[in-house]
Amino acid sequence: MKKRKIKLLEAVALTEDLPTRKLRAGEVGTVVELLGLDAYEVEFCNERGETYAELALRGDQIVPLHTKGKALATALVEAPGQ
Repeated sequence: MKKRKIKLLEAVALTEDLPTRKLRAGEVGTVVELLGLDAYEVEFCNERGETYAELALRGDQIVPLHTKGKALATALVEAPGQ
């Protein structure tokens, strides 16, 4: 199955822990810039809308949250290697 293209301003979730950035798998962010073929600038904000992290991520490090009817668990299983 082909992985769906991630779009600008799309909500995404991390698929892995990033301990050097104090981010954990499952944290939700927003794609704020398309950096290249499979690279995205993702911003992570708290409930008050304050940014606590912003960094470039590869497509295999994130999964879009809008899965067109698929359960998120299914999308996470399919995401690696797609």
